[in-house]
Amino acid sequence: MHDAREQARTIEYDVVLLDWMLPDGDGVELLREWRRAGLRTPVLLLTARGTVPERVTGLRAGADDYLPKPFDFDELLARIEALHRRAEGAIDLRRVGDVALDGRRRAIRFGASEVALTAREHALAAELFSHAGEVITRAHLLRSVWGSGFEGDPNVLDVYVGYLRQKLARASAPLEIRSVRGVGFRLVSREEPDA
Repeated sequence: MHDAREQARTIEYDVVLLDWMLPDGDGVELLREWRRAGLRTPVLLLTARGTVPERVTGLRAGADDYLPKPFDFDELLARIEALHRRAEGAIDLRRVGDVALDGRRRAIRFGASEVALTAREHALAAELFSHAGEVITRAHLLRSVWGSGFEGDPNVLDVYVGYLRQKLARASAPLEIRSVRGVGFRLVSREEPDA
């Protein structure tokens, strides 16, 4: 379960397939943790537990769909496709305080201000908003925003952090991206004291 916890926090998935009975823990408890932590990725719970009360428990824990074993592969595929379609149609909005990152419009919104972002700026902002207040390493941001095979100049991250800082300021957003020397960056409220 440790790997699943970490990967759900660091990797953005389209859909998660989760078994109730994991070798090292309870999948439904893991799902509850994810939902409490704000993970919105659609989850399809696959399990040998198929009674109505068990299905209700899984759905109330945060599963978006439930498929008891044994199942037909075509049905599984159709359910994954449906969850993915539903998720794509959902409003992609992340908030930190009163500042919103709108994924559909690719913009930062605060009050009446809306500032458009490029695709790369939005990807970087999405990582920072998803982990607001936390220190995110340079390596994680480069991997998440530019891909694991990125072989360019790693200073491109500093350039895009600069662009994003300017756009937060243009929106008059009460947030700032702070550098953590030798480690990475944090998205925090301007009023938050330095750590």
